[in-house]
Amino acid sequence: MAHRTSASHMRGSSRFTSLAAIALLVGFEAQPATAAPPTKPVTRAAAEAPVASDDAESSEAPEDAQQQLNAAFSTLLSGATMTGSFTIDAKGDDAPAKPPREESYEISSATHLGGELWLITSRIRYGDVDATVPVPVAVKWAGKTPVITLDEVTLPGMGTFSARVLFHGDRYAGTWQHDAVGGHMFGRVTPKAE
Repeated sequence: MAHRTSASHMRGSSRFTSLAAIALLVGFEAQPATAAPPTKPVTRAAAEAPVASDDAESSEAPEDAQQQLNAAFSTLLSGATMTGSFTIDAKGDDAPAKPPREESYEISSATHLGGELWLITSRIRYGDVDATVPVPVAVKWAGKTPVITLDEVTLPGMGTFSARVLFHGDRYAGTWQHDAVGGHMFGRVTPKAE
C-alpha cells in the first residue's frame, strides 16, 4: 500500500525539505590554518576574481589558492542570509507544476574541517520547528565554483536529505531531495552586515 500524506504535511515537509537542504548545504565558517580570512565581505567581483595566475611563472602553490577559495567561501556564507525560492517536482506526467515558493535561511557558520569536508550550521524555521542544525557536507570545487554536496544524510526526527547547490558570486542554485520529495532551489546570498 502506498504511503499517503496530507496536503498540510506535504507543505510542511516540502518547506522543511528546501530549508534543510540549504541548511545542510550552507552555513560555513572556514578557518584555514595558514591563510587569514578576508577582513571585509566578499563582493561579487571579488568572488569571481581569479585567485591564482594561470601562467607557469606563478609562485603561488595550489594549496594556497585552495585556502584562499575556502576562506572566501566561508566569509561569504558565515552569518549570511540566503533568500530565494524553491520548487517541488510534479508527480506524474499530468500533474500541474506548482509555482516556486519563497524561502529564507540564516547561516550561522561554515567551518572547513579538511579536504572536502565542511560543517554547515544553519537555522531552520517552519511551522512549529525552530532549530539550529549542524550538518557535515562535502564542498566540491568546479574551478573557482563551490558546490555543496549532500548524499542521503539522515537527520534524526527529520528524514533523509540529498542536495547539490552551487554558488556563483552572490547567487546560488541547485537541487534538493527530502525522502520522496524533491525539487530545485535558487536565490541570493546577503552577507552579514558589518
